[in-house]
Amino acid sequence: MRPGRLSPALAVVAALAGCASPRAVPPPLSATFDEPYQLASGDKLKVNVFGQQNLTSSYAVEPDGSIAMPLVGRLKVAGQTSDQVRAGIESRLKAGYLRDPNVSVEIEAYRPFFILGEVTLAGQYPYIAGMTAQNAVAIANGFTARADQKKVELTRRIGDRVYKSEVPLTYPIRPGDTITVEERWF
Repeated sequence: MRPGRLSPALAVVAALAGCASPRAVPPPLSATFDEPYQLASGDKLKVNVFGQQNLTSSYAVEPDGSIAMPLVGRLKVAGQTSDQVRAGIESRLKAGYLRDPNVSVEIEAYRPFFILGEVTLAGQYPYIAGMTAQNAVAIANGFTARADQKKVELTRRIGDRVYKSEVPLTYPIRPGDTITVEERWF
């Protein structure tokens, strides 16, 4: 194989991942845990504007990825960190409403995760920080008798792409993940 070319196996992986170029292989799911949490539809934020009780409230991230806040209006927050949202709110408030706004943004509730397949109670459940796939199975009342109890399939949206990977039960999950427990064959 010539330098700069991918092996046929890597080219197939890149094609399955939806990469435009076989050289642009996506990062493994584990790489996303080093990145700061990005907001998405279903998250709930607690916004505190110090000294302005009328602006301090909880805001749900709507399906279009925005929040609607008095004086600020609609603010696109999907794909941003809570610090980026704080800076955006402060910037809009400075532009004609408050001289020196002091804002904090906290995640009040994360979007849910989903678990499917060979578990007792498949469905949607609230995310708890620090969860693993094994915790998610426990929340779904455990495995069925036919479940593969060694690994699960994890589906995660990163930006505008969706990635799937088999992971061990000790693998950490994130809000919005879908966990599928497969059936074992023997």
